[in-house]
Amino acid sequence: MAVNREEILDLCRTNPEAIADIIERQDRIITQLTEKIVQLEARITELETRLNRNSRNSSQPPSMDGYRRPQSPRKKGEKPPGGQKGHKGQTLEGVKNPDKIEGHSVMTCKGCGASLEDEKPVKVERRQVHDTEFKIIVTEHRAEHKQCPHCGRVNRAEFPSNVQSPVQYGRNLKALMVYLCIYPLVPYDRVRETFTDIFGHSLSTGTLVNAVQDCHQNLAGVEEQIRELLTESQVLHVDETGMRVTGIRQWLHVASTDALTWYGHHSKRGNLATDDMQILPRFKGTMVHDFWAPYLRYPSHHAFCNAHLLRELKGISENYHQSWCEELHALILEIKGEVDSVSGHSRSLLTHKMAIFEDRYFRILENGLNEIPIPANSDFLGKRGPKKQSKAKNLIDRCILFQSEILSFMHNFSIPFSNNQAERDIRIVKLQQKISGTFRSEEGAASFCRIRGYLSTVKKNDKPVLESLVNAFQGSPFTPICSHKTG
Repeated sequence: MAVNREEILDLCRTNPEAIADIIERQDRIITQLTEKIVQLEARITELETRLNRNSRNSSQPPSMDGYRRPQSPRKKGEKPPGGQKGHKGQTLEGVKNPDKIEGHSVMTCKGCGASLEDEKPVKVERRQVHDTEFKIIVTEHRAEHKQCPHCGRVNRAEFPSNVQSPVQYGRNLKALMVYLCIYPLVPYDRVRETFTDIFGHSLSTGTLVNAVQDCHQNLAGVEEQIRELLTESQVLHVDETGMRVTGIRQWLHVASTDALTWYGHHSKRGNLATDDMQILPRFKGTMVHDFWAPYLRYPSHHAFCNAHLLRELKGISENYHQSWCEELHALILEIKGEVDSVSGHSRSLLTHKMAIFEDRYFRILENGLNEIPIPANSDFLGKRGPKKQSKAKNLIDRCILFQSEILSFMHNFSIPFSNNQAERDIRIVKLQQKISGTFRSEEGAASFCRIRGYLSTVKKNDKPVLESLVNAFQGSPFTPICSHKTG
């Protein structure tokens, strides 16, 4: 209730106790409004933080950034545009034994018109044209039937084991179908158009589906071998992302090294899915991930992705203007630079250097705790339970609790700085989803995961992709024997 100046003067003369009551009520209102302002300011900051989120200062994927002018991380003047000095160029080179030779003779002299038909050339100049022929070659297999003159039995010659039907596609064409569907992620309808344009031959969607399913079956043993090698590896990268199957959101999980890739899809994201992978429950090495809580449930060693941490620090610095984030960001990059400079001839940093870095690490976090504002009391809003912590406080708590997992890359150089390996491996599936939107069946999703894992493994081991698919249809696919690259 508002009270004017004259009323206050009258109350001061007649009822001084009423003045104290008015002041007390006004103090309560001011306190409540002050707390409300603090709450609203915090809410505004949170909403502005959401608006300012992008792939450079959070875990948000680049596809959600919208258009912005790309910024190169290269410093001005560091490297000139184009090929750098010492870069080995690539050019088309001639071959010693060409497949065809076409001769071009000189029949008459351009000067006097005399015949040169019987003259021997004084020099032969050579030029080579590299080209191809777009043609399907049809091979007819004929098996003889012969009747035995003694017993009368009719005997038939055996067809090759890969010739099962009266009319069928060969392994090379099947491999090309699977290659186009799974490797460059061409949709089935466009693969059909491509075959018509190149070979003048139309395919049915069912033919493509059957080729993919046949390849999927032929790679069952390879997938199991990849799974077993991953469980035995020293360092394993894991990640997960959403994918749509029959229009319903599911989850794609990846486990990989620099030599192996395994994909699997599941209706769940958490431990039920990762247990069904049959990799993480048996893995005893160091698991590299982006601090997703279900991974911490497994008894292996853990290492966190510092690329994620750097983005989080950048986001807090930009949105909350706290200096400890910039200091920790700089320190982690400094440690990485030190590791990169000595990793060629050592397995870890020197003990005293690690102690210095760890001491600076904790001092920065201690200063950060002092820099974080104390949250305002929100009891007047009627909320119960513990107060919600700020993003900055949550990050500091994580950095303190998991210091060894964050700085593991300086203690053991075999542990990478980031989880980029898994992120690169999983990115291709996000691209597939952008192109096709969804898998039309569970079987199609399973086939894609197995075949794409095989092709990724093939590529990591420097094997030709199309040839490896042909070998898969021959029954002799590439089978890895090591979990990491050697040499």
